[in-house]
Amino acid sequence: MRPVFAMPALFCLAAIWLPDWPRLVGAFPGHMLRHMGLVAIAAPLIVLGWPATTRHALPVILAAAFEAVVVWGAHLPQLHAAARLGTAPFVLEQGLFLLAGVAVWAGALQPQAPLAGAGGLLLASMHMTLLGTIIILAPSDIYAALCGVAPDLSGQQMGGMVMLAIGTPIYLAGGLALTAQALRAGAA
Repeated sequence: MRPVFAMPALFCLAAIWLPDWPRLVGAFPGHMLRHMGLVAIAAPLIVLGWPATTRHALPVILAAAFEAVVVWGAHLPQLHAAARLGTAPFVLEQGLFLLAGVAVWAGALQPQAPLAGAGGLLLASMHMTLLGTIIILAPSDIYAALCGVAPDLSGQQMGGMVMLAIGTPIYLAGGLALTAQALRAGAA
């Protein structure tokens, strides 16, 4: 265990799950803060804090595909509404996001394949960027009717911006760092 990463990972999980983010910043932006906190902040800190997670990791491309299924599936209107309105679906959603994030970062940070890791992170960044863009550009609130709340298109757009502002640069930075690592190793 590396406490310099493990302790912030635990703090991050507490910060994600303890506050009532949806009430503090709005339902959809709070929802996206939790998702991005899990996959883009807590997950890499967990993998860096417990490097043994990379030993039995899925290949990063499979992990990125798993994460894509989790991320896109959780944003289907019916599944989003279930997680927003029910405790068990919410807990399942949060657990799957954390598992998917850890799977991607554990696969990406395997020391023997930094270029594959970079590719996996860039692939994950691309699918999240696409979903965030779709959420931002949707002409109406996708979730309000199923969640039994008043439409809040600006809240939905803000949630999409949270996805783009947190997920995209972190995954991109990770991919670029792994590419630089591979280039340095190739030059040596």
